[in-house]
Amino acid sequence: MLKHNCEALVITCIDYRFQEYIAEWLKKNFCEEKYDQVSLAGGIFDFYSILRQVEISNSLHHIHKVVLINHEDCGAYGKENNFSRHENDLREAERKIEALFPQLDVEAYYLTIKGEFVEVSRTNPRRY
Repeated sequence: MLKHNCEALVITCIDYRFQEYIAEWLKKNFCEEKYDQVSLAGGIFDFYSILRQVEISNSLHHIHKVVLINHEDCGAYGKENNFSRHENDLREAERKIEALFPQLDVEAYYLTIKGEFVEVSRTNPRRY
């Protein structure tokens, strides 16, 4: 088996309305597009599905970072679809991933319907 590494695992939602924003952001933020990308309904809504993807990407591709991206107006969140819920879920996922994989950096973002990436990481929130 050939050894191949990538920089990060990027986890997003499947919602088609955000794919162009995500693709543009990834191209700007990752050299040579060296990242794994997983899209699941609700982004990180089902943490245990996400955890399995982190395990696989880390094991097979020796990632250094996990990027979590949830978005505004997410149908998978139903009535709980609000910034506060997404922020809490993203920060909790970040905390759990860091605890299980202390060698990995974790970044968490909330993507607005207008394409603005709001970093909600526990340690360094900022807007893109």
